[in-house]
Amino acid sequence: MNPPSRPKEPDALSRRDFMRLASLTGALVAADLPSLAAEPGAKLKSAVIGHTGRGDYGHGLESIFSNRPNVEVVALADPDSEGRARTAAKIGTPRSYADYREMLEKERPNLVSIAMRQSDQHHGIALAALQAGAHIYCEKPFVTAPNESDELLAEADRHGRKIAVAHTMRMMPAVVLLKQAIAQGLIGDVQELRSFGKQDARAGGEDMMVLGSHLFDLLRLFLGDPLWCTARVLWQGRDIAPADRRIVNDNVGYVAGDEVFAQFAFPRGVNATFTSAVKLRETVEHWGIEFYGSKGSARINCDIAPNVFVRRSTGWKSEGKTDAWQPLDASVEKPPAPQNLGPVGDWLHAIAKNREPECSGRNGAWAVEMVMGVYHAALSGKRVSFPLSVRNHALN
Repeated sequence: MNPPSRPKEPDALSRRDFMRLASLTGALVAADLPSLAAEPGAKLKSAVIGHTGRGDYGHGLESIFSNRPNVEVVALADPDSEGRARTAAKIGTPRSYADYREMLEKERPNLVSIAMRQSDQHHGIALAALQAGAHIYCEKPFVTAPNESDELLAEADRHGRKIAVAHTMRMMPAVVLLKQAIAQGLIGDVQELRSFGKQDARAGGEDMMVLGSHLFDLLRLFLGDPLWCTARVLWQGRDIAPADRRIVNDNVGYVAGDEVFAQFAFPRGVNATFTSAVKLRETVEHWGIEFYGSKGSARINCDIAPNVFVRRSTGWKSEGKTDAWQPLDASVEKPPAPQNLGPVGDWLHAIAKNREPECSGRNGAWAVEMVMGVYHAALSGKRVSFPLSVRNHALN
């Protein structure tokens, strides 16, 4: 089976619009929204789908429609009765359902937040929401395998709907600023990027899917689409086999391994690596990405509000080196705004203007595809090219 093509996303944001949207408080200009509603002046109907006890409501996704005057939250779906009642009261929705299918059929929302962290549920819910006519904002990881994202992206295109995935770091002001600074020569010619997972108790395959998916999204933001990868994934000191697959507490599909080392080739001769091994946690300290250029280095310390630092080499001397990491811009190193405001505002703007969101479903799909590429390469012991020719889960 030939993989689906990955066309360049249409109507890319201008730099000016990107900077504006990166700092959005989430409120849209009122004039942007009436064309989306059934009648002039009508509000968009929105709904939230979560699952208390199975992924809950990741990173505030139950509240993304709050304080938006042109959006009305009409319903919530959650199979857990106590969690459903608690969350419905929190977001002030008038109706709630145990079954998201019943909610979609009765409410027919324009907008849906798929909020649970456990991405094994995302595909089925997103497909039903798209078929009910809704645009989707989805917690990450987007899905568990490329064939699932293929189906959702095709369905969204068929119905003219927009999907956004909560890989929000690509829109954070510090990251936007770093991208512009690197383009303007901050660290010279970029040669290599080294990314590190959180490397906690989830080190290995779970770390790669849950947090590495953020890092893979950022690698593509800076470098473009990967060309190929090689990888080694270990479980208790030996190379993994398909039988080593397992399901973890936050079900993101099958994962494997407690150590991961992967290398990705990108255009223009740039290489990038991803490492997750609990023994490196103390040495690496913060999860994130280090950039190595011909004139200096930069680092993103990842978090809900990532911080960015720059280091210029002083050269080795007999007494050692005195290199120091300094903030790229102290004015953007500040506590985060309420969760997801800018990315959700961008998603709504993208719907109104019929363009792709910055945190698009296609970007979310690529992050999952890179995870699967690592497993395919590790299991085969060979270089694996992108886009992947095998679209199902690598550990199936």
